[in-house]
Amino acid sequence: MVRTLGVAVVGFGWMGRVHTQAYARVPHHFPGLSLRPELVAVADEVPGRAEEAAAQYGFAAAHRDWREVAADPRVEAVSIAAPNFLHREIGLAMAEAGKHIWIEKPVGLTAEDARAVSDAVTKAGVQGTVGFNYRGAPAVAAARELIASGEIGTVTHVRIRLFSDYAAHPEGALTWRYERERGGSGVLGDLASHGVDLARFLLGEIEALTADTAIFLPRRARPTGATAGHTRATGGELGPVENEDYVNCLLRFASGARGVLEACRVSVGEQNNYGFEVHGTKGAVFWDFRRMGELGVSRGTSYQDQPVSTVYVGPGDGEYAAFQPGSANSMSYDDLKVIEAHHFLRSIAENTPYGATLADAVHSAAALDAMARSAEQGAWVPLA
Repeated sequence: MVRTLGVAVVGFGWMGRVHTQAYARVPHHFPGLSLRPELVAVADEVPGRAEEAAAQYGFAAAHRDWREVAADPRVEAVSIAAPNFLHREIGLAMAEAGKHIWIEKPVGLTAEDARAVSDAVTKAGVQGTVGFNYRGAPAVAAARELIASGEIGTVTHVRIRLFSDYAAHPEGALTWRYERERGGSGVLGDLASHGVDLARFLLGEIEALTADTAIFLPRRARPTGATAGHTRATGGELGPVENEDYVNCLLRFASGARGVLEACRVSVGEQNNYGFEVHGTKGAVFWDFRRMGELGVSRGTSYQDQPVSTVYVGPGDGEYAAFQPGSANSMSYDDLKVIEAHHFLRSIAENTPYGATLADAVHSAAALDAMARSAEQGAWVPLA
């Protein structure tokens, strides 16, 4: 039996739109799911934005204040896609109101914020899913199985990269993303949070790390109006960029493996260059988000001069079969958010967590805090 679940979206910038579109697509890709999301409410503080969303996507109600969503008994589950500094307040309020939450990373500004939301979700007995979408790529699921099977031997080291140019233009507006109080830890929260999650998803827990950070574009112009995404601004008052453009981090895993995680938001010439290279005693596996359905795999007994083969993922890998019938058909970023939406709704339907949870967000946030401390102290920092 299929029942309707009232859902709401708080924050309707680009990510709010992606969540909304994912809800609409879930029944088409996962027809066996026992819940059907119904778009009950949308909230955004920017004048007119929520009304525009309601008109375009069919939300029953539009609000300027997210608190009206928390008070709405028709809403059973909420996507939180508001700016980072609001994650804790909104997350706590929604959990305390008994609503399941799908919240974008990094779940606040600190590990304390993420832990508070996680504890609230546990106390309320609701489900919580976090937007670590890259772990949902079928190729990443295939790589995880390959590593766990021992086909590349014992993992020795990994390199994870997240390079982008979304903040590379010197006219990029000084939005909340660049302020410590509202944006938190800059590229650490934006991109390195994904890197930590991929590292843990593939190789297990991180035992200790040491990091170096930098700000390469120290001043930007303040915007004169509402912003969405990565708006440019000229002529406005210049202000300081308070959080990191770049981080480079060395990792020690509990397994004994070593790692390098590097992330940058101002890499000219790089657009979404996200991926990893995992090396073992018998082989290696490589993944590039821009070629999402491919893995580079080296395995065998040659060791030296051992070739690398391109493997195309297919219906047996992750959630691929819900989207394409055969190997080498392309998937997209938005498909990964549909997978997240499915995990979220399935978690609610079965009262069992699927996909990335608030506990994963706490682990990631703890690593980000450790990176910031390490960069300040110039020392290795252990992770509990």
